[in-house]
Amino acid sequence: MFSKNLKYYRLMSAMTMKELAERINVSPMAVSNYENGKRKPDMKLLEQMADVLNVRVSDFLAVRNDKLVFYHGEFRMNSTLSLSQQEYVKESVEEYFNRFMSIVEISGGAVLPDAPLAGVLHLTRNSESDAGSLRKHLNLAADGPIDDLIGILENKGILVYVCDIKNDKFFGINGYVNERPYIVVNKNMSPERTRSTIAHELSHLMFKWPDDMKNSELEDMATAISGAFLFPLTDAKRELGIRRNSIAKDMYLVAQEYGVSMFMLVKRAQLLGIISKSSAQMFYVKAAKDGWRKNEPPRIDKEDPTLFKQLVYRAINENEISIQKGAELLRIPYNEIVTNCCFNEVN
Repeated sequence: MFSKNLKYYRLMSAMTMKELAERINVSPMAVSNYENGKRKPDMKLLEQMADVLNVRVSDFLAVRNDKLVFYHGEFRMNSTLSLSQQEYVKESVEEYFNRFMSIVEISGGAVLPDAPLAGVLHLTRNSESDAGSLRKHLNLAADGPIDDLIGILENKGILVYVCDIKNDKFFGINGYVNERPYIVVNKNMSPERTRSTIAHELSHLMFKWPDDMKNSELEDMATAISGAFLFPLTDAKRELGIRRNSIAKDMYLVAQEYGVSMFMLVKRAQLLGIISKSSAQMFYVKAAKDGWRKNEPPRIDKEDPTLFKQLVYRAINENEISIQKGAELLRIPYNEIVTNCCFNEVN
């Protein structure tokens, strides 16, 4: 669908309709009509737009599945993303899942397990209890580290998309594609921040939130649940002790084991009464001076979605699609597909 593709690539280039119009010598209204599907440009203008946006003409003509129905959740209350950046995130989600669902359809559809029911968990407002309910709902152990959170969610039918947006104020968002839940996270975050964001968005998805709850309270509760989900109370007391007099480097190992930041670990320890408020405050001050508030050193490997690649590679090796088609779906070079999914023949 040309109109959607044009809007997506314009937003990707962080260009307004007016700026694009000036570059191709048309009116902003003309660009608006192209993006609304009211008019179509001729081939010469199409080539101009492709040149300005640094894409191929064929990218504009890529087929979109008009049977996909999207519901995008709200951005966080304190989000400072501009409207155009919010639009870019949503358009990126739709462009990505159009490609993703193409390979799902080619593979027969049954490759995706049924996702756990969303919006059904009763909120007690006790973060420890609610985090336990979330773990149970996802058939996870009641305590212990959660390794490869993204892989676990993909295997449970919850889709995850890593969006490349150069804005450190965007963490994540959730929604549904054809009633299947998805979570989107910012590619440019640390592995620990990514995991906490995913847990936060999971809370938004799985609990039935009261209509009269203030947004600020809702966000605070989702954050508290995500912390207890990743680092449960029983683990905190076992790993850190019932009471500590100081914050020491051995806690780094605990943060690494559970895939959480030191900021989250210290906050959890403070809330659980393991460390004092003054000890926590001393850590926050020192960490802020060291630049950790924005760039705490990662201690774990980055987790990435693999299901999309796996389905594409399988379809290629089963001769359901060509290598070229696989490269187009994954938006990666042809040679990379060959390297990653094709064995050399052995005589």
